[in-house]
Amino acid sequence: MDRAYPPVLLGCGNFGGVGSAPAFFGRGENQEQAFELMDAAWEAGLTWFDTADAYGGGRSETYIGEWIRSRRPDGLRLTTKTFYRMNDGEDLGLAPARVRRQIDTSLQRLGVERVDLYLGHEWDPDVPAAEVVGVFEELVAAGKIGAYGVSNVDAAQLGEALEAGAFSAVQNSYSLLDREQEREILPLCSERGVWFQAFSPLAGGWLTGKYRRGEAVPDGSRMTMRPEAYEHFRDDRIYDALEGLERRGDMATLALAWLIADPRVSVVIGPRNPKQLQPALAALANPLSPAERDALTALF
Repeated sequence: MDRAYPPVLLGCGNFGGVGSAPAFFGRGENQEQAFELMDAAWEAGLTWFDTADAYGGGRSETYIGEWIRSRRPDGLRLTTKTFYRMNDGEDLGLAPARVRRQIDTSLQRLGVERVDLYLGHEWDPDVPAAEVVGVFEELVAAGKIGAYGVSNVDAAQLGEALEAGAFSAVQNSYSLLDREQEREILPLCSERGVWFQAFSPLAGGWLTGKYRRGEAVPDGSRMTMRPEAYEHFRDDRIYDALEGLERRGDMATLALAWLIADPRVSVVIGPRNPKQLQPALAALANPLSPAERDALTALF
């Protein structure tokens, strides 16, 4: 199949915080660092930026908005999301009234009249899918969003969403170390023409060589801040596979190239500085052959 979407998007989840966790608001890249990264990504040809209202408690959208006002980039595409709390004690979810409020504040921070893609950042069990579709379709009709999708969903939730309305994108965790999407989500996306976006493509740094068998984790890494999602990687079988990957070349480049080689998949990268853009750019410049991809698949 032909790739209908850009293979790589710039993830801005570390601008002004570390993801959507209020405990880490203010601990990510500051505005100057975010500008440096966006400048480098834009210069390298990455023209779709991905953010969320809760990233950094609104700071990510604010920094992107200031960058847009300063640079006036022609052709920039934007994704933002909503679900999580903007701060401790505030509300969350996809209730229609909240979604209407959140998109307006997102557009204000971004300084734009419309975003290309709006995602429900999490599945909301308290709001029927038909109600979510209703408010998203309302936003499309109002010209505030171009399309809508879901994130962090399982196959049953995606199936329910697609029965309810025209969800056009799914953003889930997917990497060489996190293969659950291959079972049902990716086939369903392919069947229904849904754009699949892989976040955490380097598995929290595990596919970069950052974490070594028998060594302490580096200060400031995900394993020191939010280790719960990755603790199960502390396994000799994982270390064996990672060491096998490293023998084949730069680990991050190969891990990203493995994803990019699947035409169903786009990759949301989250570099912390311009230097960390290089693996994605190298992966784009040196695509894997089917045999090379199969060899990496077999490693894990």
